[in-house]
Amino acid sequence: MGNRLSKIATRTGDGGTTGLGDGSRTDKDSVRIQAIGEVDELNSHLGLLLCEDMPAELREELVTIQHDLFDLGGELCIPGYQMITEDHVLRLDEHLSKYNATLPALTEFILPAGSRAASQAHVCRTVCRRAERAIVTLGKAETIHEHPRQYVNRLSDLLFVLARVLNRHAGGSDVLWQHERRRKA
Repeated sequence: MGNRLSKIATRTGDGGTTGLGDGSRTDKDSVRIQAIGEVDELNSHLGLLLCEDMPAELREELVTIQHDLFDLGGELCIPGYQMITEDHVLRLDEHLSKYNATLPALTEFILPAGSRAASQAHVCRTVCRRAERAIVTLGKAETIHEHPRQYVNRLSDLLFVLARVLNRHAGGSDVLWQHERRRKA
C-alpha cells in the first residue's frame, strides 16, 4: 500500500463534496458520508476508552476492534467493496460469550454509570447505536453488504457488557436503575 495521503488540506471539499475510495465524489451530507462519520466518531471514542485502566486482554481486543472499524469505514467509503465479513461478527459473538459468562444475570436495568472507564464504554455503546442507525439508513438508500450492520449491532451489545466488566475491574458493580425511586416534583 502506497502513501495515500500526500497532503491533508486539499481544498477539494470546499464546495461541499468529498471523495470516495473509488474516486467518485459525493455530498458531504450524504447518507454514506453520515455513516462513515458515525463509525469514525465511534472509533475516536474507543480511543478515549483505551486511555483508561483495563485488563490487558480486553485492551488488545478493543485495539483489534478499532482496526475493524477503520476497515468498516473503508468498506463504506468504496461502494460495493467488502472488508467486514462473517468472521468479524463471529469474533464479537465469541467476546460476548466470554465476557457474559463472567457477569451475574441482570435483574434490573442499569444506568450508564459507575467507573470512568465503564461510563466511557457506555458512551461508545450509544455512539455505536447511532452508527448502526446510519448504516441501516444507508442500506435503505444504496446496496451494502449485511455484515457491517451486523458487526455494529453486536459491537453495541459487547460495549454494554464491557461496561459491566469495567465496573467490576474498577472494584465496583452495576449502577442499578431504581424504578421505585421518588422523584421530586
